[in-house]
Amino acid sequence: MPAGTGPPVRHAVRMRVAATVTTESGRSAGHIEWCSGTTIGCDDDPVTEAMEPVLVPELLVADLDRSIEFWCDVCGFDVAYARPAERFAYIALGSAHLMLEQAGVGRNWVTGPLEQPLGRGVNFQITVPDTRTLATALERAGVELFMQPETKWYGVGDEEAGVQQFLVQDPDGYLVRFQSSLGRRPAAER
Repeated sequence: MPAGTGPPVRHAVRMRVAATVTTESGRSAGHIEWCSGTTIGCDDDPVTEAMEPVLVPELLVADLDRSIEFWCDVCGFDVAYARPAERFAYIALGSAHLMLEQAGVGRNWVTGPLEQPLGRGVNFQITVPDTRTLATALERAGVELFMQPETKWYGVGDEEAGVQQFLVQDPDGYLVRFQSSLGRRPAAER
């Protein structure tokens, strides 16, 4: 089939983040929302199996309501579906998907003692359009950042990939690295 004659290709890359911005004096400077990319499986489109990511971490949490408040109300995720009787929620922000399940309810697959902070040894990288605005929203919500926003260039073959990033722990201690791409450049002499 010649290029451009098949069905339109749509990508699962919708990122929507909202934040209220305030001035240094504490007065509201307005509410910011942004979207980037093309939407699939959002709004009125049904989610299909072809759009689901191939890896979706499931996080055991102490309090599902507190976790939804952090992930959805502050970080911008949406609840795709929930099973309240099982204290379970499937959340998504663009193509970043997570399952949240309250420990001690339903079937929990636990391989050892659950001790705070949970998720030791792993961090979840999530790409957002603007890390600085999200970091500000988290701080205004009283959430302490694990690592302040920084600009970092990582070696990738003969190039460097630049990101603005910061780290934050969710209410159970899972480490989350939100990052925004700065693009690529030739690798610096080493």
